[in-house]
Amino acid sequence: MTKQRRFPAFSPYATRASSRDALPASLAPITEDDRIVSLDVLRGFAVLGILVLNIQSFAMVGSAYINPNAYGSLDGANGWVWHLTHVLGDQKFMSIFSMLFGAGIVLMTTRTMAATGRSAELHYRRMGWLLLVGLLHAHLLWYGDILFTFALCGMVLYLLRRLPPVWLFVLAFVCLLVASGISVFFGYSMPYWPEEQVQTLNDETWFPLAEIVQAELNAYRGGWFEQMYKRVPAAFFFETFLLVLGGFGLKAAAMMLTGMGLFKLGVLSAARSAKTYALMAVIGLGIGFAMAEFGVRQNIAHDWEIEYSFYYGTQYNFWGSAVASIGYVGVVMLVVKLNVLGVLTRTLSAVGRMALTNYLMQTIICTTIFYGHGFGQFGHLERIEQVGVVAAIWAAQLIWSPLWLKHYRMGPFEWVWRSLSYWRMQPLRR
Repeated sequence: MTKQRRFPAFSPYATRASSRDALPASLAPITEDDRIVSLDVLRGFAVLGILVLNIQSFAMVGSAYINPNAYGSLDGANGWVWHLTHVLGDQKFMSIFSMLFGAGIVLMTTRTMAATGRSAELHYRRMGWLLLVGLLHAHLLWYGDILFTFALCGMVLYLLRRLPPVWLFVLAFVCLLVASGISVFFGYSMPYWPEEQVQTLNDETWFPLAEIVQAELNAYRGGWFEQMYKRVPAAFFFETFLLVLGGFGLKAAAMMLTGMGLFKLGVLSAARSAKTYALMAVIGLGIGFAMAEFGVRQNIAHDWEIEYSFYYGTQYNFWGSAVASIGYVGVVMLVVKLNVLGVLTRTLSAVGRMALTNYLMQTIICTTIFYGHGFGQFGHLERIEQVGVVAAIWAAQLIWSPLWLKHYRMGPFEWVWRSLSYWRMQPLRR
């Protein structure tokens, strides 16, 4: 049976007392024996899953992610690849990552409070360094970074960590409602926009003109400095407009709040019944996938016109992905609880323990494959061919993560982050 960390019955998120925790001066990152296996497995599942979506942004022009007709073929297998990845994955894995990040806030601050009586200093130092890593990641390597958003949300949501689960869930729903309302408002207002403004949005973002597509292809097929002219503005757009008015920040915050609540209830530590997780899986995936599929059909029925699909058409998957992510949590927790896939569970746990390293390595590998400073395949591989790249990276990370952890305590990027956060060098070799 896989060793699974359990929390005391009186508090599903309290940490066990130990001699290490009794020494505030020697407070250190959580040890291997104290890790919660289910969180690591879920984190591994999410970091592999998110590549299925990110590969489109690595390999194709940015508009192809939000509008599959903007670039590349949708004939035959290519169409099925897009359809399945959208319905089964789009926003779902990011939502799981967000939930895990929220759970981590509760876990880390509770443990730190138990050891030192305070947690703000360590928390904000962790968030500050993560924010810097996110900025460097976005502006120097790939504009689609999520670490910057997570760090900003983590700075705010720390203030809500003590709330009971019911209030965390209420606030999560409010965040989703506000984000959705902003999008619906923009969609409602679009008929009143100047015609040239709508046309500009269509020609630059939704169905980009040939010269705009070619400019992006040329930039990312060029050297690292040439890429900066496209990457930096795109990263800044993600960090400002999309974060606030695009609903990305509110969606991330909502799922973090959800994760905080689920962790406090013992859901993310596999402490609930198998029946609970089975119901989560069936209801969550059933409803979530159905909503995403209906959204695809609606967009097709409206011929992917910007007046409908840009704002209204996204709402089905926006809500469906939140529900489906809960269903995925149910599946993973059920697998961990029943220990039905022992080898895979242990391997995913290793991938999850190195989630930051594996996430950043996906960027390093993919930008090397697709950008001009590497092999320059940007815009060349069709969607079905991108699946092969994803499979190869999955295989590499499933193999290298457990091998690395045989010799080292944590991933290299985790080691840097923790050493900076605790303000002292952490042991790395076993």
